Amino acid sequence: MTKELIIGIVFLSPLFFTVIAILSWFMKGLRPRKLIGVSRISIYSSILIALFSALMVYQSGLIESNSLAFNGLGISIRLDALSVLIFTMINLISFVVMRFSFNYMDGDKRQGVFIGRLAATIASVQLLVLSGNVGLLWISWVLTSISLHRLLVFYSERRRSKLAARKKFIAARLSDLFLLGAVLLTFNRFGTGNLEVVFTEMKNFSGILPLEIELASICIVLAAILKSALFPTHAWLVEVMETPTPVSALLHAGLLNAGPFLVARMSFMVGETTYAPIVLIIFGGFTALFGSIAYMTQSSVKTALGYSSISHMGFSLLLCGFGIYAAAMLHLVAHSFYKAHAFLSSGSFIDVKKASKIELPERKANLLVLVISIGLAFTIFGFMAYAWGINPIEELSLLVISCIIVMGLSLLIATALDSYGSKRLIPKVVLMAALVALAFFSLETLMGTILKSQIPVIMQPSTAVVILLFFWLIVFAGIVLIQIFSPFIKDSSFWRKWSIHFRNGLYANVVYDRVVGALYVKDSKPDFIKKYE
Repeated sequence: MTKELIIGIVFLSPLFFTVIAILSWFMKGLRPRKLIGVSRISIYSSILIALFSALMVYQSGLIESNSLAFNGLGISIRLDALSVLIFTMINLISFVVMRFSFNYMDGDKRQGVFIGRLAATIASVQLLVLSGNVGLLWISWVLTSISLHRLLVFYSERRRSKLAARKKFIAARLSDLFLLGAVLLTFNRFGTGNLEVVFTEMKNFSGILPLEIELASICIVLAAILKSALFPTHAWLVEVMETPTPVSALLHAGLLNAGPFLVARMSFMVGETTYAPIVLIIFGGFTALFGSIAYMTQSSVKTALGYSSISHMGFSLLLCGFGIYAAAMLHLVAHSFYKAHAFLSSGSFIDVKKASKIELPERKANLLVLVISIGLAFTIFGFMAYAWGINPIEELSLLVISCIIVMGLSLLIATALDSYGSKRLIPKVVLMAALVALAFFSLETLMGTILKSQIPVIMQPSTAVVILLFFWLIVFAGIVLIQIFSPFIKDSSFWRKWSIHFRNGLYANVVYDRVVGALYVKDSKPDFIKKYE
């Protein structure tokens, strides 16, 4: 089978969803049965196409087509381990979201419009992960933002959704500009937009990196930060909950991942630079910390899930900054499926009632037991790291990140040991902690094996990165210790005051609201701004 035929078959997937979007112009109304029928054929076909692409890459390795490209720009498709992995993930999530939306939107007078906009968004994301050159990558990057915006304002009469969409629109346009800058700098430096040519030259490059590559990498990082709703432009993500649930599921499980995917896609450039990883580590680390704390202070299920996504995106980009791209992609895929399920099931009344009947055992607040819990968690971690043969010098980044993850296990163990619950729970929790540690190391190794030709190997970090590694290790350790010893401090006024601040997102949204309001003329300003005039 020729590579042109393989590429043509794979290209059918975004083409099918594009056809659905076009057909929706003529089937806008209630219960468009023919449109739904075509959509069903498309989502089932996309699963088969994803499996076909995975098989072809497994057999042949890299497959790319430049038949419609000039100087490496144009319509060129790239099939490799990374693109097929994310392409398959997107198709599976799209399959679930589309099927869910058929019933969810049944009875809406604009059901056809919604299905068309959803299909256009899916097609844009598919094209993004399949892009074989920086030009098509930028075009599909912009298309994902535009198509998402049309979904966010589906109920245009809802003022809050319009305001959130405006915030997203501003962040997206800035992200587009940064990525355009990266595209122009990359093309100017290498004389081509073809990704394989760029990656090959970067792999063979030696000496001091040109300023153009440093600037292009920083632009890529900033584009990813804005796309994935990292602090301080995160507020729109927790305010778009008035959009239909399928949109929230697709947004959190698919579109937010564009940031980490972009950095991983361009990892041979970003990983070689000095300043881009530092920017990722600073913004990613703070956002992961901020999002996880804000998540625990929320009373609304969907808002809490929004902060959870913010935290996970920050952590994924933090992993990219440390150069652990396999772990970042593992985290991205796992988070996507988890978050799709979480949003699509967030309205389940039965699950909520079941959860409301579960009561955690009361904590004893025994200091010695808590210390033993921490020691036991690190014993499990040390054994697993030794068994896996992790080199603490060459793989320092992986070791530190593994340590941060294992700290979460210490909280799990402490809850079991330091409680009045059944003692039979203790060996189960210890076994669960061991299985979690085993799963992380084994799955990270598996992901590294799958993506080994498309991401850089883990290298010894620079001095600046090492300093940031241990800084975030200490910070996350402190947060976990606070959670472990929470029985001693939960009633303190200091804890209560700060929980209010984090519940309000450290008030970054207030500044963002004023910026958004200032960009619109008086008559089109949001109502919350008008009342202060």
